[in-house]
Amino acid sequence: MMSFQLKLTNEQYLLYLEAFMKKLEKEKDYITQLDSVTGDGDHWVNMDMGFRKLIDQKSDLEAVTFGEMFKKIGMTIMSTVGGSSGVLYGSGYIRAAQTVGDLQELDAAKLADMLQAFLNAIMERGKAKPGDKTMIDTLHGGVESMRQKLAENAGDAEVLRALKSGALAGMESTKEMEAAKGRAYYQTNKGVGNLDPGAVTMYYQIEALVDVLMSDQR
Repeated sequence: MMSFQLKLTNEQYLLYLEAFMKKLEKEKDYITQLDSVTGDGDHWVNMDMGFRKLIDQKSDLEAVTFGEMFKKIGMTIMSTVGGSSGVLYGSGYIRAAQTVGDLQELDAAKLADMLQAFLNAIMERGKAKPGDKTMIDTLHGGVESMRQKLAENAGDAEVLRALKSGALAGMESTKEMEAAKGRAYYQTNKGVGNLDPGAVTMYYQIEALVDVLMSDQR
């Protein structure tokens, strides 16, 4: 039996976007309730609006390079998602587009590079860092765990599992953090005791991506 080798394609990425949308729809009440405690209560609406627009534009995202696709995704999200999320996600995707260029497939190492570029852009644009109780904590946890496994020359399946488990740990760590950004920062308890909604939806994305990729494991 051959070992699983990751080759992320354009088609798989579009399947991931659809899988994430299904998860987002399922968790509407939970995300809205969570954001009503720590934020403006509009995070779910904003995310749903932006990613639904991407699904509607699916035909425009097919049969293009990853660089072209990520640039289109970034511009679409930036123009449709309200609040800070739109600018941050848009910046992340545009930086990712520059990183992957004209590639038609992404292996595990290039996926890690893409996610790192996305993370760096979000941190720079949002002037935030790990520990600030944001989606950065989820993505940073995932990328760090993924890179550690890559450095150990682990198999691609193990690398993907590390991405998912590291992201989950990063998301869960936001529960006891004090917010350094956003509306929660101005609350008396700075959001302590609640997960950050942006960290949760970022985890849903990584979970959906890994699940789609692992479904092709033979």
